Formats: sequence, C-alpha cells, structure tokens
Amino acid sequence: MLFSRRLMLGLAMAGSLASALTGTLAFPALAGEGPTEIDLFFPVPVDGKLARDMGSLIKEFNETHPDVKATAVYTGSYDDTLIKTRASIKAGKPPAAVIMSANFLLDMQIENELTNLDSLIAADGTTKEKFLGQFFPALQGNAVINRSVYGVPFHNSTPLLYINADKAKQAALDPSKPPQTWAELTDWAKKLTKREGDKVTQWGITIPCAYDYCGWMMETLTMSNGGRYYNEEFGGEVYYDTPSMLGALSWWNDLVSKHKVHPPGATPGPAVSTSFIAGNAAMMMLSTGSLTYVRENAKFNYKVAFIPRNVRNAVPIGGASLIIPAGVEADKQKAAWTLIKWMTSPEKSAWWSRATGYFAPNIAAYKTPDMVDFLGKNPDAKTAVEQLDVAKPWFATYKTVPVRKNLEDEVMLVLNGKKQPKEALVAAQKAADETLKPYNAETSLKVP
Repeated sequence: MLFSRRLMLGLAMAGSLASALTGTLAFPALAGEGPTEIDLFFPVPVDGKLARDMGSLIKEFNETHPDVKATAVYTGSYDDTLIKTRASIKAGKPPAAVIMSANFLLDMQIENELTNLDSLIAADGTTKEKFLGQFFPALQGNAVINRSVYGVPFHNSTPLLYINADKAKQAALDPSKPPQTWAELTDWAKKLTKREGDKVTQWGITIPCAYDYCGWMMETLTMSNGGRYYNEEFGGEVYYDTPSMLGALSWWNDLVSKHKVHPPGATPGPAVSTSFIAGNAAMMMLSTGSLTYVRENAKFNYKVAFIPRNVRNAVPIGGASLIIPAGVEADKQKAAWTLIKWMTSPEKSAWWSRATGYFAPNIAAYKTPDMVDFLGKNPDAKTAVEQLDVAKPWFATYKTVPVRKNLEDEVMLVLNGKKQPKEALVAAQKAADETLKPYNAETSLKVP
C-alpha cells in the first residue's frame, strides 16, 4: 500500500510530462559532417555487471540517435571519476556528460566545474519544477543548488538490510519480520553468529567500511540515531563530534568488540557482499545497487528490509546523477542533453533499475509494463523505493572527499581497535574543521 500510494502521488504529473520531457532533439549535421561525438564518463561503484549493461545502453542510444555518437568511458570508482573529470576540465577537454556521485555536485559547483542546466530545461519549453517533478522528491536535495538544477538523477540507492532467510529460520528467527531497531538487530546478530571454540565460522552481520562506503554508512547510522551528518543548507559545517554520531559509532564498535558479531577491521563493500553470498555472514548492510548481484548469485533465500532505527527511521540517498561539466562546447552540450534525457526517461530508467538493482529515479518508470511485471516477480526491488519516505540528501560539502576521509580515517581506527569512539570523533571534527576553514573564511566568517 505504501508503495502504491507513493507512486500515485507522482504518476499523473510525470506521465503527462514523459513524452514532452524525454523526447530527443534533432541536431542535423551540415553536408559532409558526421554525428556529434561525445564521451560519457561512468563509474562502477558496486558489485555486478554494470559495465556491460552500460555498453548495451549506449549501443542502443547510438543506434536510435544517428546525429550523436556517444562513447562510454569507464572511470573507476566514484572518487576516481571525480579526479578524472576534474583533470579533464583543467586540461580543457571535459567529457560531454558524466555519471557523477550525487554528493559531489555541491563541491563542483563551488569550484565552478558544472554547467547550470536551467537554460537547457527552458529551451525544451518547460520549467525547472515540471522537469524535476519527474523524479522522486527525496532526490532533489543533491540535484538542486541555489535553486538551479545542476544534476539529473540517474541511478540512485538507499542502504538496505540484507538477511539470509534460510539461516534466520535455522536460528528460529522469522525473516518475514526483520529487526526494526538496533536492539533487535543486535539480538539477531548474536543468534546468527556461529563459533567453533574461539573461531567465528559465521558472522551475524557485516557493515562495509572503506573509503566512500564508510562515510555513507556513518551517515546512515547517525541519521537513524536522530542526527545529521552535515548542514544541508551550507557547505562549511559537519557534525562529527555530536551525541548522535557518537552513539552510532559506539554501537558499530560494540558489534565488533563487545558482542563480537561483526568482523573486526575495515571491510570493503565487495568483501561484505562476497561474505554474504558465501554464507559467511548472515546479514549485511549494503546499497540497493548490489541487489541484482545478490539476486543472481545467492544460492539461498534472502530478504531485504529497511535499515533498523535507534531513534528514528532515516537513511541517506546514494548513487549518481548525470552532469555536464563546465567548458563543454555548445553542440556537445546539446548532444549530452539529448543523451541525459534519454537515459533518464521512464523506459530507460526502468531498464537500468532492473539490470543493476538501483531504484529508478523517474517515478513514471514504475508504471511501465515491463517494470510492473518485474516488481510482481521481484518484490524485493520495492523496498528501497518505499524507504524514500524517510530518505534525506547525501552529505555534500566543500571538499567533500577530504572532509569525508577525515571521518573515515578515524572510524577505521576504531573498528581496528586502535581508538575509542569519542577520541576518534573529536579528532575527525578537528581535521574536518581545518579542511573547511578556507571556505568558511570566504563565506560564513566573512562578515561586513
């Protein structure tokens, strides 16, 4: 019912706009000239066959748009993609479009590295409000900066709790009634952890902690503990040394050191999913972007559920938006805009969601016949969309990556048993404040 109500709120408007907003623009070439050639930078941040799927998507685009020739260029992780995009802008040869981590847009806008998309939207004869109305409201916080559109949601995620249903039943737990709170999750993890003497043969739960993923998980836990990771209205403040984040990190650390139901140390995302698929971990917190990988590789029954709460139900948005970097020539801008609208149309958004596990940001995608059929056969794909009721923007600041790493470095020390949570968060706050200092000096502290 929740899923149906959410869809009905946006389908009427989104459906009426679909043909107007996702149509292609024709850019006839002059005699003797070929199609406008553009590059699309794309990362692969999660498990699965995303690179192959991207190849299929771009092949179809080129076959149906003879005036544009797009080339997909794999650029590594989200962080790698940001580095390579910035280098190409500095060299004066930016790609026409990039699938960019949604929380990097604010930092790029501050550094004048993005194209404002308002004029391209207006050229289509529509408004920003109508254009954004295609997409779930929770996604707009990372796409709109100073009331202008700088990114178009493409593949998005929320973190999910994945449960090995077979192992849950073996432990006399009901996977159809997953844990709702941290206390319940701790109890489940204790019952699902198996030992042979001092050796753990099955972990109750694993949560990823490596650069990028670790910051997202800390935002997830802090939000579900009632807190905020950063100031959503201003890029110069983060809230690391706070009761809500201290409680979040303390609970995560307790899973490791006190309850011993979570492996020690910092564990990368792929290692978490591999452990879950192999049956070495009975539960995991991971992106919905890994859902297709789990569905295709798990040799057991599984369930996905909302992230449990301590104070409230809340999760951050994850995933990426399509952007046009600064410095792209006008003809390539127009070609990139054609590609962006096509990739985010209801049909292609739905196809990409089915292929990868990311939820489709375009509301009307869930009305397409193929998607209706898919959800009937794969109800687990509804969970991330239903969780959008409690979703909030992904942390975005000046110098997002260094500020995030200021926290991640300290969290890793805690999970490795080298620091206590309070000590680590005090150090993280101090380091982040120092990183943010130049921006604050030119904004909030620059008083008349």
